[in-house]
Amino acid sequence: MTSPHDPLVSTDWLAAHLGDPKVRVIDASFKMPGVMPLPIDDYLASHIPGAAFFDVDAVSDHSNPLPHMFPDAEQFGRDVGALGIGNDDTVVVYDAGGWVAAPRAWWMLLSFGHRNVRVLDGGLKKWVAEGRKVESGPVTPKPSTFKASFDARRVRSMQQLVANLSSRAEQVIDARANERYQGKVAEPRPGLRSGHIPGSLSLPYNNLFNAATGEMKSLDELRSVFLGAGVKLDAPIVTSCGSGVSAAVLTLALYRLGIENPALYDGSWTEWGAADGPPIATGPA
Repeated sequence: MTSPHDPLVSTDWLAAHLGDPKVRVIDASFKMPGVMPLPIDDYLASHIPGAAFFDVDAVSDHSNPLPHMFPDAEQFGRDVGALGIGNDDTVVVYDAGGWVAAPRAWWMLLSFGHRNVRVLDGGLKKWVAEGRKVESGPVTPKPSTFKASFDARRVRSMQQLVANLSSRAEQVIDARANERYQGKVAEPRPGLRSGHIPGSLSLPYNNLFNAATGEMKSLDELRSVFLGAGVKLDAPIVTSCGSGVSAAVLTLALYRLGIENPALYDGSWTEWGAADGPPIATGPA
């Protein structure tokens, strides 16, 4: 582990703690709808030994038409307990190595009161590149009891962000590709308008890690990326993206920089960009 702020763990750390009964590993890999093979199939083909699969779409509010919105605390506790996670376990979350969606699972666990959660730096990509052991097939964890309590400060609703248009109390940072932010290309989800939340800043999430290794950039590099995007690190921040997944990469990077309360706009552009949604802006920040 690095600083107490730093939620990342190294592949070396995880390899040394794989046999620890108090360490639970989950694979939270995610892809956009329609991208094959499905994350669950990738997981069944190859995962870190003992890792359970955290399905971002399943651990969500099924009564909400928006994709993978936060569930209530009761459901989250039930779903996470079924993955063999108890309140006193250390959870290590990883994904395929493209930072989609280990940070989302990490932020959900933090938001539901679980402090002892870490993200594997470099994910499965780095693990495999180092020649470490993987296994295939399903993992059926022994169910555990997980009591969840939701911290609403970690999430923002559309109503809160609409109010923020006039107050500008919080900076909003958009993790989508800059062409999507500027409204130059169609959104991958059909029926959405193109553009961004007025006044928001553009910081594509892939600027925060090294694509070749899957490792997140150093703290100094992260700081300069945020400052370069016009972000004031000493003022309140909300992260946003397409559907509340890649925004959590920004949230994770900010947390590493010692900013422990950047909120996440859960509905993100899937909600805001709807045909009947709030005002939008286009063009550069």
